[in-house]
Amino acid sequence: MGMSVTISAANSQDAEQIFRLQYLCFQREAELYGNYHIDPLVQTLDSIRAELSRDCVLVARLGDEVVGMVRGHTDEGGVGRIAKLGVHPRMQGHGLGTRLLRAMEGELVARGETARFQLHSGHRSEGGLRLYKRAGYAAVGDSTGEDGVRMIVLEKEAAGRDTDYVVSA
Repeated sequence: MGMSVTISAANSQDAEQIFRLQYLCFQREAELYGNYHIDPLVQTLDSIRAELSRDCVLVARLGDEVVGMVRGHTDEGGVGRIAKLGVHPRMQGHGLGTRLLRAMEGELVARGETARFQLHSGHRSEGGLRLYKRAGYAAVGDSTGEDGVRMIVLEKEAAGRDTDYVVSA
């Protein structure tokens, strides 16, 4: 490719690229379920802007282009909630999803009292479930989202500050 992919904290100028990338990344999920009303596809640009000001949002960049994203926050109970991990289809299969996931875990641990991580994936999303299991997550239950899709809830314990995944400013 000639350029390396970097992972950094998203800023307010990234909102539109995140919005477009999220729509692109979650088309396959919508197709799997025959449901184009899943949360990532109906989320508004204003809602993404709000997440950027409230949550930890990391992006993967190839030059100036945002090619991956993930969101997270730690709740009052010490659970690091990770969501909306997505990688541009042309960049998939090269470990970028794993890098983004580990970077988010490291950020949440560095920010405070994260005791464990939790995320969810659609029950038919074999690639996502495989990625999460390889990263040490185990299924702990399931739930049905507002959009009617059955989600597998996965968790893993936080192991402490992960210095291998320092996020650049």
